[in-house]
Amino acid sequence: MRRLWIVTGASGHLGNVLVRTLVDHGEWVRCLALTSESTQSLDMLPVDILRGNVCDIKSLEPLFSAPDSTEIMVVHAAGIVSIASGHQKLVHEVNVGGTANIIKMCLRCKVKRLVHISSVHAIPERAPGEIISEVSAFSAQQVKGVYAKSKAEATQLVLESVRSGLDAVVVQPSGIVGPGDFGRGHMTQLFLDYLEGRFRAIINGGYDFVDVRDVAAGILAAAEKGFCGECYILSNRYVSVAEFIQILSDVSGKPPIRRIIPLVFAKMTAPLSEIYYLLRRQPPLYTPCSLAILQCNARFSHEKASKILGYQPRDFHETVLDTFEWLVKNGKVPKYAPPKVSG
Repeated sequence: MRRLWIVTGASGHLGNVLVRTLVDHGEWVRCLALTSESTQSLDMLPVDILRGNVCDIKSLEPLFSAPDSTEIMVVHAAGIVSIASGHQKLVHEVNVGGTANIIKMCLRCKVKRLVHISSVHAIPERAPGEIISEVSAFSAQQVKGVYAKSKAEATQLVLESVRSGLDAVVVQPSGIVGPGDFGRGHMTQLFLDYLEGRFRAIINGGYDFVDVRDVAAGILAAAEKGFCGECYILSNRYVSVAEFIQILSDVSGKPPIRRIIPLVFAKMTAPLSEIYYLLRRQPPLYTPCSLAILQCNARFSHEKASKILGYQPRDFHETVLDTFEWLVKNGKVPKYAPPKVSG
């Protein structure tokens, strides 16, 4: 029996890295992309690219079309990751409505398994210092922010679909960073702003950042080894903003940033920062939402994924170095200086 992998959001950062991993494993891959969306990240890959929209269920029918003997695996990675203040309606339509349509198609076509890409943001925050692990139910009322609420609602839809006979598992990455971002995700934007001299001050705080390649490996492991109806956190470790910038300084040769902006001042200027990035048509870094995220409890445990899936995230220094070198190789930034050598 031949196996087909359907990947939504395939041209995005996580999507294209996942597709490349599947191709490296010799899998048959079919990718969904919006009609107006660039598929540069998938250039030269031996994959099928179909145009459609998760919000339009009719457009998904060709995506799921396959001979009866085909075993279909679906990875639903399409979604809007937003820390901006606007676009509330669109975030809900894509993240919740789009997921509902994917579920309907999976049930209709009797797919072998659905792997839903959720987020740790869908999990209710716990007291400072308390370790956050997987939960078995999700509610938009228990989390803050449009993005988190949409992911909680969508994840609950997936878990409820299991009762309708769908074989589905959920993975919940933390903050994704790493090479292979052909667009300008929020973390890639941080790299570019620092390397191009626009990022001159930091704030206290941090988050759990995970390598996109480790998330891709975790997704495939969940597809093969995960238990139906279960959730798996794909995290790494907490990294402060100061440590992040210091590592980036070490690998790039650019001077580190010592100036720290008081949180109160950052909150006051966040709306202006959003306008600045909007005018530059770039993802905003400091917004009221992102500042709240950097101050929240981000102590996520990947113990369950490590035990069940064999998930092992790499050292964060490797992630930063590889991302920097990928940006240089792809002409995103010049190589300013040789990496510093310690010792």
